[in-house]
Order: sequence, then C-alpha cells, then structure tokens
Amino acid sequence: MGKIKEIERRRTFAIVSHPDAGKTTLTEKLLLFGGQIQVAGAVKSNKIKKTATSDWMEIEKQRGISVTTSVMEFDYEDYKVNILDTPGHQDFIEDTFRTLTAVDSVIIVIDSARGVEVQTRKLMEVCRMRKTPVIVFINKMDREGRDPFDLLDEVEDELAIQVRPLSWPIEQGDRFKGVYNIYEGKLDLYTPSKQKVTEKIELDLKSDELAKHIGEKQAKQLRDDLELVQGVYPQFDREKYLNAEIAPVFFGSALNNFGVKELLDCFVEIAPSPRPVQAEERIVHPEEPQFSGFIFKITANIDPNHRSCIAFCKVCSGKFERNVPYYHVRHDKTMRFSSPTQFMAQRKTTIDEAWPGDIIGLPDNDVFKIGDTITEGEDLHFRGLPSFSPEMFKYIENADPMKQKQLARGIDQLMDEGVAQLFVNQFNNRKIIGTVGQLQFEVIQYRLLHEYNASCRWEPVRLYKACWVESDDPEEFELFKRRKYQYMAKDHEGRDVFLADSSYMLQMAQADFKGIRFHFSSEF
Repeated sequence: MGKIKEIERRRTFAIVSHPDAGKTTLTEKLLLFGGQIQVAGAVKSNKIKKTATSDWMEIEKQRGISVTTSVMEFDYEDYKVNILDTPGHQDFIEDTFRTLTAVDSVIIVIDSARGVEVQTRKLMEVCRMRKTPVIVFINKMDREGRDPFDLLDEVEDELAIQVRPLSWPIEQGDRFKGVYNIYEGKLDLYTPSKQKVTEKIELDLKSDELAKHIGEKQAKQLRDDLELVQGVYPQFDREKYLNAEIAPVFFGSALNNFGVKELLDCFVEIAPSPRPVQAEERIVHPEEPQFSGFIFKITANIDPNHRSCIAFCKVCSGKFERNVPYYHVRHDKTMRFSSPTQFMAQRKTTIDEAWPGDIIGLPDNDVFKIGDTITEGEDLHFRGLPSFSPEMFKYIENADPMKQKQLARGIDQLMDEGVAQLFVNQFNNRKIIGTVGQLQFEVIQYRLLHEYNASCRWEPVRLYKACWVESDDPEEFELFKRRKYQYMAKDHEGRDVFLADSSYMLQMAQADFKGIRFHFSSEF
C-alpha cells in the first residue's frame, strides 16, 4: 500500500465531554464495532462484570471516572482509527488540553438531559483555537431529556458553532424507537442491547412501511421534524466541517448501541486524515519523506508488573520504523527504539512501522519530557499547549522514612506525566505540589502508594498563585530574588517561580519590579 494511501486512511481523534455524558461508554461501543472487543464494558459496572477498556487504572475502575487519556486503535473497513478517550473531570483538564494537540478531529459528547455544560465550553474553546473539526454526539436519548431542537439551539449558542443534524431521533426515553440517518437517507431501528451489536432494519423515509415500524403518529412527527431540519439548518458541507465552521450532529444512546454505527460510518468518511502540524520553524506536512513526531503524554506504570514508563508520540510526517536511529532534539543525540508499541488502552503490541496520524508508545527511561521532538535529523520544535498556573497547593511530605527513594522516584515520574506541578521552595527546600483540583491530590496519593509503594501525607500551604518569572536585567532579577527569597521556588524544569500568597502581594511585586516579567503559563 502506498504512503499517501496509508496517510489518507488514518483517522485520529479525541472523544471529549463533561463528566458522565457517556464518553467512555461511546468509546467502548466504537471498539465493539471495530472488532477490538467482543463485549463492551461499563464505566460504572453493576450487572456488566467488565469495566471499560479505556479505564484501566485501578482508581478509574473504583471511582467510575477517567483520570488519564487512553489511546486505542482499530481497523474499520478500509480505515485505521486511533481513538483518544480523555478525562472529563475538570481536575484533569490539562491532560485533555495536551491530548487535543495530537488529534486531527474531535467528537464532543453531550448528555441529552443536561445539555451543554461548563467543561464542554472550555474544551470547545481549545478546539476553536486550534481550528479542530468537531462532530457532536447527543447521548442518552433512551432517557427522558430535552427537545432535540432546543438542544441544537443551545449547542449553537454555547459552543458558538453552526450545527447540522445528520441523524434524527424518533421519540426519546421509554418511547425511543431509533434514529433516522439523514446522511444516508435511511431509517435505522434498534433493539436495546448493552453488550451486543444488534441487527438493523433499513427503510426509505417515504415508504408506507414506516408507520408499521414506528406508528402513525411517530411517522408523521418524523416527517415534520425532518422538513423543519431541512428548512432551518444549512446543507452539510464537508469543507466547512473540515474548516471547523460547522459541526455535524448525531443522536443516539451509546449504552444501548443506538446511533453509534451511524456516527462511526459517517465519521470515517468525512473526518480529516492527518493534517499539517505547525512547528516553531515551519509547517510540517504529513506526506514529507522525513520522519518527525512529538511527545504529548507520558504514562508511568502502564504495566504494573514491569514498572515501565511509556512516552506517547504522535507521528507528524514520514514513516517511523523500528530499530532505526532517530534524533532526540532536546538531548541533541541519536536514539534507537527496539520495542515501539501501539495501544489498546493498557494492552500493547510491538510494531515495526507507523505512519502520520498514528500514536506510538516509546519506552521511556527518564529521557523524554512532554513536548519533546524526535526527527530524522532536522532541528524541529513542536509547541503544544502549556501548563497553566495551578489553583491549589499543598506541601507533600514523606509518611514513611524507609521509603524516601521510592517517594522521590514516584514524584519525579508523576510530574513528568504532567499530572500536577512540582515547586521546590528555595527558602526551606520543601516540596509543594500544585494542581487544578482537589481530586488530583487523592489520585497522586493513591498512585504513589499502589505503584511505588510510597506513603505521603499532605500539609496545607497558603498560596494564591505560582508565576514563572524572568527578566532582561540580571541585576534587577537578582535583587528581586533576594528580596522575595522566602517566596521563590524552582519548578520541575529548574525554572524560577514566584509563589505569591495573595493577589495584593502579587500586585505589589509587579508594581515594585517593572523589569520582571510574570508569566501565568509555563511557555514563554
């Protein structure tokens, strides 16, 4: 198969949503259609004694939430599909932000009863910033929810994007009969089944058979709704979708397999193949002969038996080959990778080659950091989304003096993953962890204990903001660091950070030291 054909058949996308909208359940059903699993798992498992494939961490299984992005790939028809299932919880939003740098399109999942929620708005802002095409899947139509037209109005208002329904629900809740596939011009009826893909019946909308399957009243309602859809919403234009100007909308129930296949069939057809990526030096095109890729995520202990770290690399151009020497730009040295892998969440298989759009796992022995670039020799730097100033801070202390080394290693690896940020206070040498939300502290404590056999305890610290600081005037910078000595820290990369304990203190520092630049994100 030719190189261009391999690139064109790739579909790399992220599934994003507010917590509990059904994102991980949708991922499971897509894997079911892709033939990667025979029985779909549940995020909150009760009768189904199988947890979701993408929620592989023990804490994810216990809590019923995703705390880290999972990567899964499968072949569907003639396409190679790479799914990244992201955390929905706001405490882990930075992981989702970084993941959005590595995908070519996004599926946003919305709960039909709740509509657009705060988290979904934030994620859409990132998609808009990067001009990433989005498809909207309105989930849980088998439960009582809001009117479909009201939901579409809200999506347009809240996400600031034009929509175009490509499927339409027939009733909802207990009366839910299925969806009419506008894109294919067919009616698809389903029997609810949480675990197995069910047979579908295909009918033409104009057929007299329609009323026999869904009833006279529903048949009239469906025809009226579709007439309104055609009159109110613009015709679907793939170019506008690829330019992130219009969002196709599908309705369904991920849990009961309603509308999922329609979504997948349309997605592989219209979604973009790998797109050019902006590096600092130039735009990198996927069809270029030379390999290039960047690390957007690091996961420690993906296999608890081997305590190994895996760096996730998005292939941007050329062809990646096993055991071929590649150039690590930040270290300025050449490396070979004897066991690159592809993923099904925690399960991984060794591969010999990968193409643009693919996500590959590279064994990491403390050589990678998020944002690192690998090439065939060119000095390239891909810029992702930065780390933002944390909102919560706590001292981390060793709860078991016999496990000091394990704790230090655990903190190092988890910080490399980007799960939180570490600041070492220059005044007392105490380690401070900064996070976006309280839940991250619980996850860090849990993972340190279960993955590194290290106990930690948290102690309060009163801080308002961590600011990265720099200056072109060395004398003023030294004076600032002397005057603010007890508030100065180093981050995980060794950069200077000013720890302000109140907004007033920060304003005064900015007023007193005009030559110092205060940054609220780690890229400057």
